[in-house]
Amino acid sequence: MLATPMKTGIHPDYHQITVTCACGNSFTVGSTQKDNLRVEICSHCHPLYTGKSKLIDTTGRVDKFLARQQAAAKHKGITTPVAEAEVAEAKEETATEEVAA
Repeated sequence: MLATPMKTGIHPDYHQITVTCACGNSFTVGSTQKDNLRVEICSHCHPLYTGKSKLIDTTGRVDKFLARQQAAAKHKGITTPVAEAEVAEAKEETATEEVAA
């Protein structure tokens, strides 16, 4: 079995470019892209590779998700466990207010 040579004129040009991370790390890679590349995270600063955890802004994501779920459930007329728990809490609050009065 003979190896056939690559066809000429159909393959993109291959360049050496510099990839620069937001952490300041830079390295050279081969690419068909001509311009240098900037990335937000690399293996030098990613928590998976470094073993250090970084604080990621996730405040309110769960609350936003639950709010969307509740809104969808109300729209469809379906009760969710979260909505049922809120109803139960509201009933308990009104019951304690009535007893106190």
